[in-house]
Amino acid sequence: MLLGEYEYKVDNKGRLPLPPKFRQEFGNGLVLTRGLEPCIMVYTPERFKKLAEKLATNQIVAKSKTRRLNRFFFGSAFDQTLDGQGRIALPPLLRNFAQIKDTVTIVGANEWIELWNPDTWNKEWSQAEEQAWQNTESLEGQQ
Repeated sequence: MLLGEYEYKVDNKGRLPLPPKFRQEFGNGLVLTRGLEPCIMVYTPERFKKLAEKLATNQIVAKSKTRRLNRFFFGSAFDQTLDGQGRIALPPLLRNFAQIKDTVTIVGANEWIELWNPDTWNKEWSQAEEQAWQNTESLEGQQ
């Protein structure tokens, strides 16, 4: 389980250190892609493969929507490995999408992590906090 919130600096080469507690989880590599919100989602290769399988078997949405989701997720996905210092290189395409400059808020989201511009994250967190009880109630009974 990937938990917690951390703030890290991006170096002048676009590299971001992952928090030490996440490094083992991503020791076999990772996949970065656009998030549904303006953030970068980071998956283990295994978790990303499960997402790909769900899309390929059309278990999520209709075919035209599946094609669009495939383009969205896979067209902007990048395979990465951690360097010797536990850093990943943030591709310019994804940095621009998430409006990431020199500081990143890294958020554990259970099965993946999200990389946010700190200002955007603060707005998202504020909305999530306000709506948490409504979202929890709407999920009750769905299992």
